[in-house]
Amino acid sequence: MAVKAGALRFNTDSNKLELYDGNQWTQIVATSPEAQTGGTRGVFMGGMNEPSPSITYDVIDYVNIASTGNALDFGNLVGADSEGNAFASRTRGFFFGGDPTKTNIETFVISSTGNATSFGNLTGGSKVGIGVANSTRGIAALCTNPASTNVINYITMASTGSGIDFGDNTTNASGNGAGCQSSTRGIFAGGGPAVNTIGFITISTLGDTADFGDLSQARFGHSGSSNAVRGLFSGGYVAPTGVNTIDYITIATLGNAADFGDLNTAGVNYTAGCSSPTRSIRGGGADNAAPGGNYSNAIDYVQIMSTGNAVDFGDLTRPARHLDACSNGHGGL
Repeated sequence: MAVKAGALRFNTDSNKLELYDGNQWTQIVATSPEAQTGGTRGVFMGGMNEPSPSITYDVIDYVNIASTGNALDFGNLVGADSEGNAFASRTRGFFFGGDPTKTNIETFVISSTGNATSFGNLTGGSKVGIGVANSTRGIAALCTNPASTNVINYITMASTGSGIDFGDNTTNASGNGAGCQSSTRGIFAGGGPAVNTIGFITISTLGDTADFGDLSQARFGHSGSSNAVRGLFSGGYVAPTGVNTIDYITIATLGNAADFGDLNTAGVNYTAGCSSPTRSIRGGGADNAAPGGNYSNAIDYVQIMSTGNAVDFGDLTRPARHLDACSNGHGGL
């Protein structure tokens, strides 16, 4: 009888519990962000600040999401990059794609500090894509913009290698959307030109996205984050202004997003978000989509299971838009 994705076994050779992800058996790591990093660590990567001065960053910052304060230097990406995306396991962070439509996948160990290294390649170029993950699989939606593609790849994060075809993003394949996840579902929301659609996948299987519901308004350039129960979508852009609203969904159900509150900063777009089991944080961005916008280094946060407006957390090491973020305590873990 064929083994089904999600099956568990105890490997008597390694004395480890393993999960079948639909492709292979992968080891379940029994650890926590508290043991690794003293709390969930949020990591912000890359981004740009242009045209005056015209800079693309290879910078990686980190914060402890349970506290407040300014970000600290973590290391550097393989090269200066923006408009890629990110996902993470308990132990590893990943950055994929970038401008112009790069195929690279990079990785780093979240509990340490240091530079990213090469992991493998996607099946095609990705710029302004969407990343989600559970504890074993990372999912990359290659939502290249403006030549939009609906391709979805996956990798097994504990190994190294190239992306494998997962299915198609049939609900919102446009670029500059945002993602979040539970341990079973990956959520893709919004995108540009501004749409309000939300789609979902079952991470442990293969297949195309299905309709979940709608955001409260069409938007792109927003950030996504979640714990295991709720997904949040913050900021974004709808011509001619930025968006300062925060939406939320209950990931296990289907339906439209509801109002959560407002950001602490002015409406920002091309921003990045990540989360712990209790908090969602969002950092960077611009207050409009035009070159020469007011680029931000501000980080703000909310308590995921409440509703209300965001409050100040601290600052990134640089103001930037089109940056990316991940954490070792998100809702997929």
